[in-house]
Amino acid sequence: MKPAVTVLALSGGVGGAKLALGLSRRVSSGELAVLVNTGDDFTHLGLRVCPDLDTVLYTLGGVVHPAQGWGRADESFGFMDELRRQGGPDWFLLGDRDLVLHVERTRRLAEGERLTQIMSDLASRFGVASRVLPMSDAPISTLLETDAGALEFQHYFVRLRAVPIVQRLHYAGASQARPPDEVLDLLRSRSLEAVILCPSNPYLSIDPILAVPGLRVALRAARVPIIAVSPLIGGRAVKGPTSKIMQELGIEATSVSIARHYSGLIDGLLIDETDDTRETREALEAMGIRVGVTPTLMKTLDDRERVAQRALDLASELATVSTHTRSAG
Repeated sequence: MKPAVTVLALSGGVGGAKLALGLSRRVSSGELAVLVNTGDDFTHLGLRVCPDLDTVLYTLGGVVHPAQGWGRADESFGFMDELRRQGGPDWFLLGDRDLVLHVERTRRLAEGERLTQIMSDLASRFGVASRVLPMSDAPISTLLETDAGALEFQHYFVRLRAVPIVQRLHYAGASQARPPDEVLDLLRSRSLEAVILCPSNPYLSIDPILAVPGLRVALRAARVPIIAVSPLIGGRAVKGPTSKIMQELGIEATSVSIARHYSGLIDGLLIDETDDTRETREALEAMGIRVGVTPTLMKTLDDRERVAQRALDLASELATVSTHTRSAG
């Protein structure tokens, strides 16, 4: 029997996976579940590719490429070399070991298995005690309206290197999707103690998750502290186009903007020490959001554990306040 989940993390790819790894080392084995964005998923060369799910899986499984933060360590690229020789589309890199996962997932999906079931099995095979859950078993695609036209995420981010100017985002298929039953059961569980929004891109990684009908309501109904970790340090993202997209959408790249984006959902926001100003604290407190501060740059495993622990501590502080408030009432 699996341990009861006490912490649920919402994650995209590289940045979210780093915090998820830290969380997995700060809670008891098997007590972490990671709900992962699948808006980046796409079909390429006839294969169903799930980049964020696989990055989280590889990171928690200890086989992620240490420098890239995505893909497999000790990878080979014979397939890609031959694909180029044959004139195939080579803009999306697929390693030979990584390719096996896409082939197997595509085969099992074609046989009618749910993505949730497949990821549960893969996690076990990779020795991952944490649960790695897709946001939905139904396909959802993050689409970006840009000055170069409408683009699926991977074409925007990988093929065009996030150069086009983003004008609007929407999540095709989200309105017809639903969260997996496993996720809803977890959110109804009395064992759940905290929800952590990882420092993933709010617009490209977390919003697709929250766009799944019923999920935002289920998160709040869980009545546990919900903490977001800001993806910004000094007004800039460590990796990825978060600050670029915010600028293009006319949103100031600050911790206050991140808090405002999640307003009504989160109870606390963990920010980097460089963003800890009186004005920021006053603005967040006016929104009813408690501020936590720590250096949020995660270069080492110790960094990831430290940020994870600070997020958990902030959740614990809020849970204590909530308990006292209920008792006083």
